Amino acid sequence: MSTMTARSSLNTIVSSPWAGAATRKAGNDSPADAEQPRETTGTIPVGISLLGTPTETHHGHVASISSDRKTVAGTGVRNLRVALGLIWILDAALQFQPYMFTRGFVNDVLLASAQGNPGFVFHPTITIANFIAPHIAAWNVLFALLQLFLGVGIIAGTLARRSSLLGGVLAASILWSALVWWLSEGLGGTLSGASPLAGAPGPVLLYAVVAVLLWPGQRSHETPIPAPHLGSRAARMTWLASWALCGFLLLEPPNQARGAVSSVVSEAASGEPGFLHGMLSSVAGSLRGAGPWVDSFLALAMVAIGVAVAFGFRPRAFLGASIAVAAAIWVFGEGFGGILTGQGTDPNSGPLWMLFALCMWVGLREARAEPELRGTAQAYATSPPSSMPRPTVPVA
Repeated sequence: MSTMTARSSLNTIVSSPWAGAATRKAGNDSPADAEQPRETTGTIPVGISLLGTPTETHHGHVASISSDRKTVAGTGVRNLRVALGLIWILDAALQFQPYMFTRGFVNDVLLASAQGNPGFVFHPTITIANFIAPHIAAWNVLFALLQLFLGVGIIAGTLARRSSLLGGVLAASILWSALVWWLSEGLGGTLSGASPLAGAPGPVLLYAVVAVLLWPGQRSHETPIPAPHLGSRAARMTWLASWALCGFLLLEPPNQARGAVSSVVSEAASGEPGFLHGMLSSVAGSLRGAGPWVDSFLALAMVAIGVAVAFGFRPRAFLGASIAVAAAIWVFGEGFGGILTGQGTDPNSGPLWMLFALCMWVGLREARAEPELRGTAQAYATSPPSSMPRPTVPVA
């Protein structure tokens, strides 16, 4: 900065009432003296502009906090959406397994899911299974490609920050999940005595729930696509209802039988590779006769997880507990969804429960950050500029 420019700038600064108070020596300089131009080098309050007006540094600070929070939130939401897309792609890969092109898929998956269900589930499922059976290979390719489209579409819409694409693909995934839950999973066994240890209330139901939580909101061009439903009361009540449903299902008579738990683990061991088959068979043997105790304890734990997170009682601890429970169910009750047997159509509910918990974790972080941000903004807005800290910078 030249000498002439510096002097001109300083003259402008000290002629303002803000600068007069800032540069006046305490107890020595009078206001009249402060208003006289001075050729002095020293410091300029950052809170004062070179035009002699208070700057918006405090507002800028709040804006930077908000921007940082949005970046952190955007990264978390983006990762959750990508994870959902990857699970759909995994589903598509599993659908391309040779077993899915045979009548075994119709008999062991579609027809089996209809058993024990009321008529509005049983009859449509039988009709659909008989309709696609003669051309199962063609239909299976269609199913696999559809799931691949959903996974790639969710990831592409997320990374490209295109809300319209992301919303359209998520809507399609919710519709497809509802159809599969009804016509292929028998409503997840919720009406036929299925156990949450074996996947009830159905993984595709959780696909739809997570898709709703990650539904895109409005965004600016500078920020990632937000997810306004994360951290909402509706999200917490959905979490409570989902875990309470699992607890209720575990207390139903079929799941209170002495051999209920060991039977689930034994079925999970069927068709697994040697090391996993041996481990699960051993666990099933050790749990023989303990069905009522295990299921009752897990029912109470699941209800506690739902209530604690929904009403904010140590939610992070209980979200961590929910991930641990989901991981244990995925290994011992679901055998990793049967993806190592060549006959698994999806990874089952374990990974979806974990993804659901991570959604709630990100939502919890946002719910806690908003009041803090609002309080910071209010403090900056209501504090008089003279009370704000003013770091200084040297003038050349």
